[in-house]
Amino acid sequence: MIRYILSKQNILSRQNILKKSCQYLLDININNKCGIHYKDYKDNIDNKDNIDNKDNKDIEWSHSYEHPIWTVDQLKNIKITHYQPKCISDKITLKLVKIMRYLFDSLAGFKAGIVDENKYLNRIIFLETIAGVPGMVAGMVRHLDSLRTMKKDNGWINVLLEEATNERMHLLSFLEIKKPSLLFRCFVIICQGVFFNSFFLLYLINPKQCHRFVGYIEEEAVKTYTHLLQDIEDNKLPMFTHLKAPLLAIDYWKLSKDATFKDLILVVRADEANHRIVNHTLANLKSSDINPFSIKK
Repeated sequence: MIRYILSKQNILSRQNILKKSCQYLLDININNKCGIHYKDYKDNIDNKDNIDNKDNKDIEWSHSYEHPIWTVDQLKNIKITHYQPKCISDKITLKLVKIMRYLFDSLAGFKAGIVDENKYLNRIIFLETIAGVPGMVAGMVRHLDSLRTMKKDNGWINVLLEEATNERMHLLSFLEIKKPSLLFRCFVIICQGVFFNSFFLLYLINPKQCHRFVGYIEEEAVKTYTHLLQDIEDNKLPMFTHLKAPLLAIDYWKLSKDATFKDLILVVRADEANHRIVNHTLANLKSSDINPFSIKK
């Protein structure tokens, strides 16, 4: 009986020590503002009362991956450019992208009828659900390769994952403006499943051509956002003229508090132009080459 009591007291003592140790480590992280502990979470680990999971619109999120904060001059100087194919595989990839563009324009109602705000939002939201896939797939494949071969990745992984995160932030920003229907979401699930697995297999076979494909896709994205900006300036989309940018977008791109929907489109277009350059550059490199975009200047 005495041995049982002593054993129980020993277990309770260890639990208290462990709890104090966890609290000590948590306090260190809070004081140093490191990792995910960017909020003053001073309660014990089991207490979640100070986190409101129902309304998170006012939370100031920590964006771990570095991403460009564009200047006004940079935003104005974005141009529609085109990388000329230099081999048969590039020509085939470009032709595939052109066919996909034509089919999607037809399905999205851009080939017939009036192109209004609803059509633009549906188009953008759908494309951004797909656009976030390539960077994640490529980053995942290279991450696993680095683990398997026990070698450095030469700066590719973070750049690719940042691209995927950046595209997801595009999507989340537009979702603050419009919520898709259930049918729309089901269509996205199907398309994402097909595209993810297809891109994954192709990236295992020919990563260079996959980056070329993404580069051409980003060229089309820049065209789409440029046409949207022109329609806004021509007052063809009155709902977008005075529409405010979501708070999430203002925080992520460090926009002014009175930023508009047009300002959001400007930074998104700049991001797409950046992805265009990155992927065309990666397509010209060997998988073992150093990624020039990961080198600190």
